[in-house]
Amino acid sequence: MHLPVYFAPLEGVTDAAFRRVHSEHFTGVHKYFIPFVSPTQDLVFTPREKRNILPEYNQGYTAVPQVLTRKADHFLWAANHFADMGYGEVNLNAGCPSGTVTAKGKGSGMLTDIPGLERFLDEVMAKSPLPVSVKTRIGFTSPAEFERIMEVYNQYPLHELIIHPRTRSQQYEGRANKFIYRDALAASPLRIVYNGDLFTAEDCRRHAEENEKTAALMLGRGLIGNPALAQELSGGERLTKEAFISFHDALMQAHADFHPRNVVFGRMKEFMKYAVCSFEDFDKPRKKLRKAANMDMYLDAVHRLFDEHDISETPGYEP
Repeated sequence: MHLPVYFAPLEGVTDAAFRRVHSEHFTGVHKYFIPFVSPTQDLVFTPREKRNILPEYNQGYTAVPQVLTRKADHFLWAANHFADMGYGEVNLNAGCPSGTVTAKGKGSGMLTDIPGLERFLDEVMAKSPLPVSVKTRIGFTSPAEFERIMEVYNQYPLHELIIHPRTRSQQYEGRANKFIYRDALAASPLRIVYNGDLFTAEDCRRHAEENEKTAALMLGRGLIGNPALAQELSGGERLTKEAFISFHDALMQAHADFHPRNVVFGRMKEFMKYAVCSFEDFDKPRKKLRKAANMDMYLDAVHRLFDEHDISETPGYEP
């Protein structure tokens, strides 16, 4: 498959340690998107944000910082800092469906105020020191909103438009609306990137064949579930048990270098919530991992998984 693959940002999983270890173990990812920063009135990066965005934590691969805000001046403040850090692109999060985020008019909450979105993009596109890409949903409550939303995006020379074809109301439930996506793809002059429900190599290949104008694929849960998915799509080796175990152990050590044992447990359990799906007959191991209440229970569950189960013939995430 010739399409570039981007790694979607997922809070609590794809932090700097994960991105580094993944890039060292697997190939095929063209860009790693960093989980969002959300500037406050103080206009400072928190220590946690710095551990994700500082250049020294993002060596050896192409990283794209993402900003969550509805205020153009806050976005531009962050963009200028990212430019000074040497980044080549900045991404606007207009897709996050979290209620605490949308209640403040941020994330997909931006889609409820179309004039406000236009004012935001007017200022940002005129003043940003970096190319601006946008990650969006297709509406807040209804797909019918997307025609007007696309009219707004099409006015601007966005670097890329990443479309997750669900409304905010759907969260991650139901099916991604691929018909809406195809209409937008056909009518827009922009570089369009697809994101949503691509969980296996076959899913990705089928989408690429059916949507030839797609510029790239952004993979999230599918690429966490099968960390070799982008590598396979670019012609490299499929996921093997040996490669998975090596990645798992290196990731656990990378987290241990920065965090106490209870935090490492939380990070690894969240990762394996997705990655267990790449093993055969994963139902019982997934239940055992869900019940793990501490690191010892977690290690017992993963060691049983590694000892007793092989990698599936079609590795990938299953909701």
